[in-house]
Amino acid sequence: MTTALALSLLTLPGFSQELFQNEQRSQYLAPGVWSPLTVCERMLELANLKPGETVFDLGSGDGRVVILAASRFGAKAVGVELSENLVERSQEKIKAEGLDDKASVIHADLMDVDISSADVVTIYLLRESNDKLRPKLESSLKSGARVVSHDYEIRGWKPTVVEKAKANNRNHAIYVYEIRRK
Repeated sequence: MTTALALSLLTLPGFSQELFQNEQRSQYLAPGVWSPLTVCERMLELANLKPGETVFDLGSGDGRVVILAASRFGAKAVGVELSENLVERSQEKIKAEGLDDKASVIHADLMDVDISSADVVTIYLLRESNDKLRPKLESSLKSGARVVSHDYEIRGWKPTVVEKAKANNRNHAIYVYEIRRK
């Protein structure tokens, strides 16, 4: 990452400076920019997330998608986050909300986690990161599983839904894909 890019990212609302403090990151897949809550909610709505389904948020940051999926949608929610500090903070929020039985955030590299039980996977990664993640999604997810990507499409896949949303004075895109096995 160039210094200019790093400095410009630091000015974004919700950017986590922790990205630069944690040099243990094995793979840089996205800057620590959080999806606005209204976008998170719309992502889960467009995924048609149902009570009892399992959602994985890959690169879960502060845990907002995980907490929302468990509290509002009644889903079993699992966040995967590389930053130990963010995992600890997310787990504290989950406990404070009384969602221990429905939600958790694990400290792991998202490329190494078994996501085969997922009904829904949410991501806010860079386009190139989606390219790296795509083979894992294709080989791991069951037919009917939905993948929802904030702002960046998954190249080579045809979305079932594309929706534009405005939040925090910025335009956002939400891409929904459904895994179909032959």
